[in-house]
Amino acid sequence: AIVVATLGAERDAQTIDAVEGEYRDRFMLHYNFPPFCVGETGFVGSPKRREIGHGKLAKRGIAAVMPSAEEFPYVVRVVSEITESNGSSSMASVCGTSLALMDAGVPIKAPVAGIAMGLIKEDNGYAVLTDILGDEDHLGDMDFKVAGTDKGITALQMDIKIEGINEEIMRTALAQARDGRLTILETMNANLASHRQEMSEFAPRIITIKINSDKIRDVIGKGGATIRALTEETGATIDIQDDGTVMIFSSDF
Repeated sequence: AIVVATLGAERDAQTIDAVEGEYRDRFMLHYNFPPFCVGETGFVGSPKRREIGHGKLAKRGIAAVMPSAEEFPYVVRVVSEITESNGSSSMASVCGTSLALMDAGVPIKAPVAGIAMGLIKEDNGYAVLTDILGDEDHLGDMDFKVAGTDKGITALQMDIKIEGINEEIMRTALAQARDGRLTILETMNANLASHRQEMSEFAPRIITIKINSDKIRDVIGKGGATIRALTEETGATIDIQDDGTVMIFSSDF
């Protein structure tokens, strides 16, 4: 997977019209699985159900360690481009997202890794497989994806082809997943163990100032003329919140 993290201003947050009401999502993770990554040809268009689901799973694995808006005022979008797949590309996306965010300077609480567990179950016993390949997923009885840090689990997803599993199998799968996750984290940490203290020179910068809320209309101007002139002259993005918080976003600071 090639995973790219992009930092944006507050206005770049995605507006979600959910059942419980509208809200703004400041962390987006999009997962693309083109046909060529499994040696096939086909039409590449809008994301399908599988891509949306895998992206949601990877996002859930990372969301638990994301900083708050107060700690890190950027909106973050991550795109995972799968280039080849013979295993769990969603868990590869979790690992890649963790590294991409740290490389971009996002202060995540801890590195996150993911791994997929499989199962072969017969009448007289069972075997739990670690980091399954495509054939082991196709021919096996379970695809159990586990993402988390060295402290615990952040996301789970299980697909099974049998009626169910017992507590012993679940305990074994979680224990092996923890061992595998810690091994992956050890390799990741050898290259990048925490977020970079200095952001890239190409990364945009944000300055936050506070003004009296009754002065907001003066900054915006009649019909937005003042703020539009400021953005056109400077090339900066200016976001003003109702409480008087002004966020200035630019790559030229």
